[in-house]
Amino acid sequence: MRHIIRNIAIFDGTGSGLVAGAVVVENDRIAAVLHDAAAIAAIEADNVIDGQGGTLMPGMVDSHTHLTWGSSVEKIYHQFILPPEELKVAAWRNARVLLDHGFTSLYSAGALGDQIEPELARAIEAGETPGPRLVPSTLERSPEGEEGVETGDVFNGRGPDAMRAFVAYCAAEGVKSLKLVISGEDALKPGSSGDILYTDEEMLAAGEAAKEAGLWIATHAYSPRAIELALEAGARILYHCSFADDAAIDAMAAKKHEIFYAPGPGVSVAALEASPPPHINMTSMKASAAERLELEKALVPKLKARGVRILPGGDYGFPFNPHGRNARDLEHFVTYYGFTPAEALSAATMLGGQLMGQQVGRVKPGYLADLLLVDGDPTQDVRILQDANNIKMIMLGGRMHKSPAAQPVTA
Repeated sequence: MRHIIRNIAIFDGTGSGLVAGAVVVENDRIAAVLHDAAAIAAIEADNVIDGQGGTLMPGMVDSHTHLTWGSSVEKIYHQFILPPEELKVAAWRNARVLLDHGFTSLYSAGALGDQIEPELARAIEAGETPGPRLVPSTLERSPEGEEGVETGDVFNGRGPDAMRAFVAYCAAEGVKSLKLVISGEDALKPGSSGDILYTDEEMLAAGEAAKEAGLWIATHAYSPRAIELALEAGARILYHCSFADDAAIDAMAAKKHEIFYAPGPGVSVAALEASPPPHINMTSMKASAAERLELEKALVPKLKARGVRILPGGDYGFPFNPHGRNARDLEHFVTYYGFTPAEALSAATMLGGQLMGQQVGRVKPGYLADLLLVDGDPTQDVRILQDANNIKMIMLGGRMHKSPAAQPVTA
């Protein structure tokens, strides 16, 4: 199947400005990006799509996804932990909701139930259910007896051998990235963000075992020591890092070609905006969110200037921060971190594709045809991506998830 998408302005993912042209898709990949009118006119295709002056861009990547955090713009849950059967329903729904909103790739930051995400990833790949490309995970691993993060679990006890056993379990299950909670969480237990929940030996054992098994590691890390442990273990992506000092910044910059960083502003902004009912006390969460955002206003530009790859992904799935609002992170990158709209888009596409380890996130020959046709110019205003109605076409691997509206036939 050959498609040609023409009469478009192309955002290629690199952060460069829009360029007029056309894109040819053959089967699941981009075959050509054309800018010459004669070359465009000469192309024969099974399907011709007139972009009507819209922006063609890569599908977006969410780098910090919790599909089993149930709430979405389609269904809000007022409890966080769901029964197992509803947890699966919510995860399947949320995958489709995110694809509906232009996210064609997801990197999991952990789940509330075991085996759910590997099963979902297989179902998506088999075409049994709609959803983005997914790097699946399992329960976040939090050491026993710690109260800082209550959404995780412990596998196989404590000590280096237990960490190796956990990695082996993940590999056998089909997990691609395991989530280690190294720091506490002030939003749940005030003052715990400086707590270190693993020993040096445990983290090193996890890193060695993951490397041997070909798995990636994602880490919840706030403090300088937690960041240091994550880097020593060979983590692929670090979340939060809000309390990083100059030494931690230097350490992250030294590994800028090996790591990714996702500060996660979405949940902070949403927490500050939230108006909970009287019986829900968000005082600690709001205080933590305000502190983190203020710190990150200084931290993120420093890391960006040092060349660290910084990605959107903001802990969506809470009732006050539901799935489907994930594109708000792009606005937060502009508002709080000083990114230009084009830089924020590049973080959500090209850099996210690098995190996924697949040929996604670029409009470039040979890359997978994960493409969005947008009504308007998101390089001028990223907020237009927050309205799914502005996304006129969603293509995943050359297949239409959302087709553009039928165009009038002229005599």
